[in-house]
Amino acid sequence: MSQPTGAPEVSSLADLFAVAFQIEADAVERYEVLAAQMETHNNPDLAAIFRDLARAEAIHRDEIRRLAGDIDVVSRAREVAKWSRGESPEEVDLGAAHYMMTPRHALELALAGEQRALAFFQAAAASASDPQIKRMAEEFVEEEAEHVNLVHRLLAKYPPPSPSWSEDPDPPSSQG
Repeated sequence: MSQPTGAPEVSSLADLFAVAFQIEADAVERYEVLAAQMETHNNPDLAAIFRDLARAEAIHRDEIRRLAGDIDVVSRAREVAKWSRGESPEEVDLGAAHYMMTPRHALELALAGEQRALAFFQAAAASASDPQIKRMAEEFVEEEAEHVNLVHRLLAKYPPPSPSWSEDPDPPSSQG
């Protein structure tokens, strides 16, 4: 299995740690942007969910930095963690966000990101010829699989939204 189209090449353990770090850092940043947007749109419940997701990703990001030891993952990520098709796997699609979205919608977006990250690490593990890269990529596969399962469990707590979830009796208006 090769890397997903547009994914950075992982040719060393330092590359793998840097890319893994950047995936999580990008997710943190995106969730924080979404939390701020939801606060702006007076959707505090969703802002809290996005902040919780950002905190969870930050914990994982910081754990990767710790596991990397002496590898400067931040600098290395600037060199190798470039996605030719734009966004890294766990970045939630801003275009899919809606100011009236529900917690279930937010978790569905998070699930898609976790599944993309899982696919990335599965491909990295499958294509690695270096045993260290393969072993670490397999550990990242296990972690991302746990994240996918966690989001599935969280989704079970929220019923599907009504068909009219996006109807706003007082829609925002332009100030221009």
